[in-house]
Amino acid sequence: MTSIIIGLAGILIGAAVGYFLAKKSVDKQNQILIDDAQRRAKEIVSDSEREGEAIKKEKIFQAKEKFLELKSAHEETINQREKKTAEMESRVKEREEKIKTEFSEIQRQKDLLKNEQSNLQSRQDKLNLRQKEVDAMHKRQVEVLEKVSNYTAEEAKAELLETLKEEARIKAQAHIQEIMEEAELNAKNEAKKIIIQAIQRIGTEQAIENAVSVFNIESDDIKGRIIGREGRNIRAIEAATGVEIIVDDTPEAIILSCFDPIRREIARLSLHKLVTDGRIHPARIEEVVAKTTKQIDDEIIEVGKKTVMDLGIHGLHKDLVKIVGRMKYRSSYGQNLLQHSREVAHLAGVIASELGLNPKLAKRAGLLHDIGKVPEQESELPHAILGMQWAEKFGEHPDVINAIGAHHDEIEMTALISPIVQVADAISGARPGARRQVMESYIQRLKDLETTALSFDGVEKAYAIQAGRELRVMVESDKVDDEKASELSYLISDKIQNELTYPGQVRVTVIRETRAVNIAR
Repeated sequence: MTSIIIGLAGILIGAAVGYFLAKKSVDKQNQILIDDAQRRAKEIVSDSEREGEAIKKEKIFQAKEKFLELKSAHEETINQREKKTAEMESRVKEREEKIKTEFSEIQRQKDLLKNEQSNLQSRQDKLNLRQKEVDAMHKRQVEVLEKVSNYTAEEAKAELLETLKEEARIKAQAHIQEIMEEAELNAKNEAKKIIIQAIQRIGTEQAIENAVSVFNIESDDIKGRIIGREGRNIRAIEAATGVEIIVDDTPEAIILSCFDPIRREIARLSLHKLVTDGRIHPARIEEVVAKTTKQIDDEIIEVGKKTVMDLGIHGLHKDLVKIVGRMKYRSSYGQNLLQHSREVAHLAGVIASELGLNPKLAKRAGLLHDIGKVPEQESELPHAILGMQWAEKFGEHPDVINAIGAHHDEIEMTALISPIVQVADAISGARPGARRQVMESYIQRLKDLETTALSFDGVEKAYAIQAGRELRVMVESDKVDDEKASELSYLISDKIQNELTYPGQVRVTVIRETRAVNIAR
């Protein structure tokens, strides 16, 4: 029993010792964990403080940079304002100086006028006194003459007036004739001067025209991709653009043939995009052509807007602006239609200004005179009539409408600017280099005109001048009288109209000269 009690006591003691030992171990581990946690917490706090300090410094630096940037911008604004203010002050000072100078000049002129008025008054007084003396002398002379001639003053005056009237009538007729001849000569010289000045003040360009465009490629392998399997790609391009594509043996080049420059430009740009992109198939071709067409339409509108802005034309209808833009891609006898119309506008404006007419209205008519040449659909009407109808439709000024319709004499001229536009059009089209023509056909046309005139009896010489726009015919005065000359002019123009092909119109001028020559020995 005692041993059992001792054993139980040992067990209890061992358990207690084990419990205390275990508790001590756990407390020790907990202390280690607590110390480790405290150490980590201190490290985290230290890291956070360092990171916060770094962020603080960075934000302070950014704030300083922003402040400096705003300060610099503010200083720049202040400098610009000060500069503008200084410029304005300078201009104001200049104007003040100018006004002072003008005021001084006006005051000086005023003083001079006062002196002149005083001198004139003095002279007037002297003249009045002299006039009284002359009247008294005249009266005495009249009395003496009446006694000598037995004529009263009224009878002598009437007879003298009749004599003076006859002499004055003869002198007046001669003077009128002289004035008319001088006025006619001055009018011709002044007209030539105005035209020459207008031409000199307008810059001109040479003709640029073609019915084909060349599309350059890097290698001939691209030709095969453009043609496509069994030619499906090239057929799709031709169908979408309406342009004939010629792929021949020409190295690194493809020919685009079409008489419509707009379609030819759409085809060229579309090919460039397709070759650059690398994807060439019918669906892609249709997509690119559609986008390019939209791009060209936008460019046409921009060109029209820029043109009317450059010429200072305002209030033009948007459809007319688009038609003006389409002129960039049109040509007439090798002359770019937009450049030709701009040139005609400048010439018409200068001539109208020289003649004291409205230059803005003349410019407007000059720019629009050939709009009938760019219809979206073919028309059987002459381009002048078609352009006149468009101008009337879009609310243009009646003078502009008449100038457009009459610049090729399709209708009667009723506005003063109409002959100006016609002259400007002739100057622009007839100057050397304006219109490109094949030399052989050009020379042959001139020869045909001269040959046609020489085929008539009585014609001595014939000269085609002004690039074939006028035919001068010299006739023999003993075979052709004045009435026959007028008839001959009609017959020659009728034969030219029925048998020859020519651009524009041809003026036939028949010249008959009679000379009487004698020799004094």
